[in-house]
Amino acid sequence: MGMTMTQKILAAHAGLAQVEAGQLIEADLDLVLGNDITSPVAIKEMEKMKVEGVFDKDKIALVPDHFVPNKDIKSAEHCKCVREFAYRNEITNYFEVGEMGIEHALLPEKGLTVAGDVIIGADSHTCTYGALGAFSTGVGSTDMAAGMATGKAWFKVPSAIKFNIVGKPSEWVSGKDVILHIIGMIGVDGALYKSMEFVGEGISNLTMDDRFTIANMAIEAGGKNGIFPVDELAIAYMKEHSQKTYTIYEADEDAVYDEEYTIDLSTLRPTIAFPHLPENTKTIDDIKDDIRIDQVVIGSCTNGRLDDLRIAAKVLKDRHVAKGMRCIVIPATQAIYIQAMEEGLLKTFIEAGAIVSTPTCGPCLGGYMGILAAGERCVSTTNRNFVGRMGHVDSEIYLASPAVAAASAVTGKISCPCQI
Repeated sequence: MGMTMTQKILAAHAGLAQVEAGQLIEADLDLVLGNDITSPVAIKEMEKMKVEGVFDKDKIALVPDHFVPNKDIKSAEHCKCVREFAYRNEITNYFEVGEMGIEHALLPEKGLTVAGDVIIGADSHTCTYGALGAFSTGVGSTDMAAGMATGKAWFKVPSAIKFNIVGKPSEWVSGKDVILHIIGMIGVDGALYKSMEFVGEGISNLTMDDRFTIANMAIEAGGKNGIFPVDELAIAYMKEHSQKTYTIYEADEDAVYDEEYTIDLSTLRPTIAFPHLPENTKTIDDIKDDIRIDQVVIGSCTNGRLDDLRIAAKVLKDRHVAKGMRCIVIPATQAIYIQAMEEGLLKTFIEAGAIVSTPTCGPCLGGYMGILAAGERCVSTTNRNFVGRMGHVDSEIYLASPAVAAASAVTGKISCPCQI
């Protein structure tokens, strides 16, 4: 029986010639990730284990990004805990304020994630790195602790769903629209504990930033991970950003998939997830009534990369945020911030009446930098729109692409750039 991309990576890291769906294995880890919320819990678990040191100081990444710069005393204490642990264990990849960014944008940029790796992170959107052909998945803080201590983790080998990507997207359709379309099609549990494997000639029409966005939201369909084959674009990205050796794994021709879907990019339209689940999707053409909004957020580990900011700036150029609207733009890393500044994107945002934040997860999880009050509505490029996710339980979040978010900021209602 053939193996999928994910199964081949897991087999290699478990020292096995073959694995199959449902099998329990123990695999070696190439990277263990934690942030300022999850790492303190893992650190306390390691203390209970009475473990001295970590398995490899070069294979752990600690990125304080959720409440950083610290918004209150509790977040400051969390970051202090992580900082002291990093210094005590001489963690190579600890990123302090001034060099940190949103973790899932930062690690690929720093070259810490490459094809063929097995990566766990105590954050559900660790699945992002599948865009580069890695197996990466979110785990709990206890598993993170065990990973930091031993360099190993156990997995149940996932079965897989194949998404055959064909065609070329039209203007204003991006990776965010692709993954929202898929989640709307299969539901938030449609890929529960399965590997979402994206293949097909249409992938060549998706940028790396598109692919990061799609892999990032695999968890929103319940997926264990999302993964793309490694093509010339992915190789070029890794060569630009990383010195690590990478390994390319390809699915066998007789690999078994639970389901197969074909996604024709040319037929997709700008897609919005309505409250209060990512599966509650509508295209811009389905929206007949004006849906007035109070706030727009452009950023996050899903859509805070350079392509995202360029698209938003293209929409906002020579336009202005609607009266009474709040528009918050958050570059995902310092490098993205600098590039956006050099390209004049930040000037465009500010002249349009938006504000630009330091890199942070901030409002995505209802942390800070954009909390919603009762009854308020937000169009956000983030990844979740659960009840109370961004503030008050009576607020509403509409998930969308940077293009739709920027257009909505201009009109004060959910809009597409083609409508302004």
